[in-house]
Amino acid sequence: MDRLSTLVNSCLLPAYGGAAPTDWLRRELDDGLAGIVLFGANLGLLDGRVREVVTEPLRAHRPDLIVALDEEGGDITRVEYHRGSNYPGNLALGVVDDPALTSQVAGAIAADLIDAGVSLNLAPSVEVCPGYDMPVFGARSFSSDPARVAAHTRAFVEGLQRHGVAATAKHFPGLGATRVDSHFELPVVDTPASEFRSRDLYPFTAAVEAGVQAVMTGHVVVGAIDDTPATFSPRFVTDLLRGELGFDGVVISDSLDMRSAQAGLGFGGAAVRAWLAGVDLMIIGPQDGEGICAEIRDSARRAVAEGVLPLSRLEEAAERVARLRKWTSSPARPTGDLGGIGLAAARRAVEVRGTLPAPSARFVVELRPEPNISCGTVPWGLAEPMARLGALAGALTVAPGTAAADLDLPAGVPLAVVVRAETADAWQTGVLTALLAGRPDAVLVDMGFRDLPAPAGTVVLKTFGAGLVNAMAAAELLSGRRAAGAPRDRW
Repeated sequence: MDRLSTLVNSCLLPAYGGAAPTDWLRRELDDGLAGIVLFGANLGLLDGRVREVVTEPLRAHRPDLIVALDEEGGDITRVEYHRGSNYPGNLALGVVDDPALTSQVAGAIAADLIDAGVSLNLAPSVEVCPGYDMPVFGARSFSSDPARVAAHTRAFVEGLQRHGVAATAKHFPGLGATRVDSHFELPVVDTPASEFRSRDLYPFTAAVEAGVQAVMTGHVVVGAIDDTPATFSPRFVTDLLRGELGFDGVVISDSLDMRSAQAGLGFGGAAVRAWLAGVDLMIIGPQDGEGICAEIRDSARRAVAEGVLPLSRLEEAAERVARLRKWTSSPARPTGDLGGIGLAAARRAVEVRGTLPAPSARFVVELRPEPNISCGTVPWGLAEPMARLGALAGALTVAPGTAAADLDLPAGVPLAVVVRAETADAWQTGVLTALLAGRPDAVLVDMGFRDLPAPAGTVVLKTFGAGLVNAMAAAELLSGRRAAGAPRDRW
């Protein structure tokens, strides 16, 4: 492969199809490919066997490749995609508001990633989420308070990176104040420049000051600064992030498969636009990347030949990525036992609203809305944690569209009703209202960002996240029993 193609490869992070890496990926690694990103489409087939199936074979082939995934904890997990996260997630950590605890949780996540052979964590999300009317990030945000988000951002970055796992502050310059998902539409932040700087930009400043190794751009327009989406905006990437904030690490694009990224130009056109803006490393998306990498190389070749894309811009990007590969090449696993820190944090985050009834076995009713695309199909809910504690009297999973009148609930058995909502969900709200009207003795376990309405007097357990440990912390309160260890050691 010629030098230009190798340069382009060194600035790409594709995915592959299936569970085990395919032959084309090994060939591309021989030709300079930076590494890979693992998505739910891969991890759902691996059942937790990331090291055995993916990273050990690939590192035997190319020791310094980047292996990246999203491990935020709580609702967004990849290493534990098969069972749910052993860490409570950003919102729960923000509720506890103990940066030292957040740092410990990040250290435990680093240990898991090192064990899995992962070198780049596409986390934390450092969005400030102003309120329920802007629910795109919801439980993925530490807080609506910029200072609190900044403090926990710093703690997470430092806790992860002290062990040689690179952190990624995302999604620059902030998606918290958006109302549409950038997977499907181009979001717009319509706030004055002064508010944007004091709210959305503040946590990114903290991340840079903490030495974060990577920053991921968001496909978002902040009209007060530029009318071009940030991933493709020199004003954002080169002037603001590099110039004003002084960031000299790797700038990573959010996935280029999103509708908000391609603007009719395809993967190749989007990648060239992002390189021109100052982005270094392109995430392609969850599709098998063989053909997409070829498309991007062709587009880059044309852009260089036509004088649109300076070769020096690719060389600069490749040099930064090489530095990141070197930085992540010698991770140091934390010493000591951090296995229980996630459950301890989740216990501290649970809020009890009302007077909790006496511990007992309960029949669990789970109202399950359609999964968020970022969360994927990670298992969640209360039934299995209650069963593991010997306190499950039965369970019913309720699919979207089911009417309250169709629920077959046992009489005389205490109920726990489980909900999870980022936005106002008319179906879930309607079923919950009817169910609680008929069973005012039920305990409501709310695992989402948005508080769903409940009649006065309803006892509510608010977990501020739907990770496995969030559910276990609620199950302990309902059952009066304590888990013997970290849930992953008992499952």
